[in-house]
Amino acid sequence: MLGNTFGRIFQVTTCGESYGWHATTEQSGWGGAILTIVNGVPAGIRLDVARIQQELDKRRPGQSKLDSPRKETDRVEIVSGLGQGLTTGAPVGLLIRNVDTQDSHIEQYRAVKDVIRPGHAELNFFYKYGEHGDWCGAGRASGRETVGRVAGGAVAKQILAREGIEVLAHVIESHGIKGRCISDGTMIFEEMKANYRTNDLNCCDLSAAERMIADLLKVREAGDTAGGAIEIVARGVPAGLGEPVFDKIKATIAHGLCSIGAMTALEFGSGAAASRMLGSEWNDQPFVEAGRVRFHTNRCGGFLGGMSNGEDLVMRMSVKATPTISKQQDTVDMMTLEQKKLAAITRRDISICPRIYPVAEAMVAIALLDALFLARGWCGLSHLDKKWQNLAEPRHRGDYSI
Repeated sequence: MLGNTFGRIFQVTTCGESYGWHATTEQSGWGGAILTIVNGVPAGIRLDVARIQQELDKRRPGQSKLDSPRKETDRVEIVSGLGQGLTTGAPVGLLIRNVDTQDSHIEQYRAVKDVIRPGHAELNFFYKYGEHGDWCGAGRASGRETVGRVAGGAVAKQILAREGIEVLAHVIESHGIKGRCISDGTMIFEEMKANYRTNDLNCCDLSAAERMIADLLKVREAGDTAGGAIEIVARGVPAGLGEPVFDKIKATIAHGLCSIGAMTALEFGSGAAASRMLGSEWNDQPFVEAGRVRFHTNRCGGFLGGMSNGEDLVMRMSVKATPTISKQQDTVDMMTLEQKKLAAITRRDISICPRIYPVAEAMVAIALLDALFLARGWCGLSHLDKKWQNLAEPRHRGDYSI
């Protein structure tokens, strides 16, 4: 299997499956693990393990009535790259063990291992790996895989924080119920930050959150699941990150976000609404404030010419409904090619949204830090007039509209 590394200078590599092949009582007593290797971490950083754990806890299952009942602890172990509490410059290795892998769970998957769950990647796994593909909990196609991304992103976030860069995401839509957000100008960053993680859904529009949660509980009673959308905001990003052609910062962020299994659509700034605007409506008009170039609006979402422009980066990601549902559906047995019926009995989330936002934060953080490494290297050798670098420093503003 290829494609398990993301980044060019700051690189995150992950391995591990939903359950792993040690999930029997005769062996180790725990079901494999997720392992993340982070290359490019500078030496001498006091890596806060508690903050890495806090990021992992954001996506940990079994914390609310909206989550999968799977009881994973997601405790992180730093297995390399630290010496006396400081990074050594060597790769940082992070290990998260799978602990809730009882034999009964394995047998639930074994009983239907050749039967395609509609909406899952299992069909393509048969096409690519034949009968040898991992059938237990969807293997690398499981949402469990994203634990490794969050671990790597947690390291990136700590380095970005030293540079004054912050990445946050929140739920803005669930099953057609929409909340206020930064994208439409009905919420500012300060409100988003104040309401961040104050409810099980992590919807920062508290009124909408109540309606969304009540609706999701009804969806669960019906044996179904629901989709939604999240908004990601990066604040404090300096201007000039990214390259104008193939390696636009928008493109590398999109690469990271589009690699998340449950995502179905992505928008930057005004997104699809730009197709209905005139140029005079879409253009963000600049002005000078305290010797800095600013913009009255942020319809471009902080991206111009393939690079960051110094304003907040604003993105929205649509998320499909959890494909495993209890309702009976038509499917196919891949070994016999016979039609089957399937009503899945495995554990699942009512909605992926409450646990996918930290994954999106992680991918954006990794992409931004990688771009920052490249930009700092370029600036160090280009010998540009210092005034351009000073102008590129970030400036915060949360009251513009998109």
